[in-house]
Amino acid sequence: MARDMSDKEILKMELEQLKKEVSTTRTPLLANCAETVTFVEELLPNDPLIKGVPDDKNPYKGEKGGCIIT
Repeated sequence: MARDMSDKEILKMELEQLKKEVSTTRTPLLANCAETVTFVEELLPNDPLIKGVPDDKNPYKGEKGGCIIT
């Protein structure tokens, strides 16, 4: 795409992108980290990767209970 455009057109696109980026609201890193920690801690009690999946609700738990490669 860029090969079909002149240098002037490319610079114009870059300028438009920079104008969008400069108007973006910024938040401090510490605030973002605190929000992320809070979010993860709220979901922690229901996270199947942390507490596991009960055998009766596990769709991958078979009758034989294991995988056999022959």
